[in-house]
Amino acid sequence: MIRTALIPTALAAAVLAASPAFAADIQVQATGPVIELQVNEQVEVEPDTVKISAGVTNEAMTAQEALSQNSVQMRQVIDRLRKLGIPERDIQTTRINLGARFDYDQQAQRQVFRGYQASNQVSVTLRDTEEVGAVLDALVQAGANDINGPSFSVSDDTEAKAEARRRALERSRAMALDYARVAGYSNVRVLQISESVQGSPREMYSADRIVVTGARIGAPPVQPGMVETGVTVSVTYEAVN
Repeated sequence: MIRTALIPTALAAAVLAASPAFAADIQVQATGPVIELQVNEQVEVEPDTVKISAGVTNEAMTAQEALSQNSVQMRQVIDRLRKLGIPERDIQTTRINLGARFDYDQQAQRQVFRGYQASNQVSVTLRDTEEVGAVLDALVQAGANDINGPSFSVSDDTEAKAEARRRALERSRAMALDYARVAGYSNVRVLQISESVQGSPREMYSADRIVVTGARIGAPPVQPGMVETGVTVSVTYEAVN
């Protein structure tokens, strides 16, 4: 599926031969009106990579106790990931936090100390979208009670971006011809092309944060959907006969 957005930014009505300074700006000498277009093309592709965050959050009356309990539980979670065959490079600690917890006593109008909260979280990259539900279930069994994700992406979007680029140029030329003909010209020629590429495919589906507090509920259903990737192309044309 291709989504296209075409945004005309300028249509010069003056002949540029009398304006060499402007011709230098576009680096190509033009004698006819200049048409500048910006075209955004998005291509939907099937994801093949998934990221989830899994961790343990617990509370105790002392900082040492909270951190110690958290560390024991988190080692179990990481060990389970290893047993599932997930490579070390795809398991990365992203957060360790330890802090005091207070509640506000409305009647006494003061903060009341409730203990310490410790949390540890890892980011996990999965290379098979079909195993997400089973991995989440296994993590909960291992003691994870704070899960975020999943977020889906595609590992190599080279072909998808090439398709988006081809469509962008075709659409920009068609639009440029429309402008040229309205202005009394029969054709266009390319003066300049520049491209802005999105850094990574955008996720189109991301599950809400899951905080596990009760009994095991089994592997959750996970639908990978599609992700978007694309390019934005800026093209400058000259209207010619």
